[in-house]
Amino acid sequence: MPANPKYLTHSPWQRFAKITAVIIGGYTVTTVFHLVLASWMNRVDVIITSTFSSFILWAILMVVTFLAKKGWRIWGIYILVTMVLGVLMYLGKLINPTIV
Repeated sequence: MPANPKYLTHSPWQRFAKITAVIIGGYTVTTVFHLVLASWMNRVDVIITSTFSSFILWAILMVVTFLAKKGWRIWGIYILVTMVLGVLMYLGKLINPTIV
């Protein structure tokens, strides 16, 4: 059964934005999230856990991206989340420089 055309994205730019947000943006948010966890907790535990949790988080972000109406808005959200997580990672490295 084909999809209802009224729910499909008609603009090729929005489709391009959504696909790149899924691949690049979702992967970036997932990676930076696990780097934040590694800067605040034991790195070995985070690496072992991230083998499964990174795939789950990336799959969730894929679904969220395609549920959004505008691809550029989801790109903005992913960039904002990446920046906030980057600040948290920086603070984690300042406060806990010797976590192994």
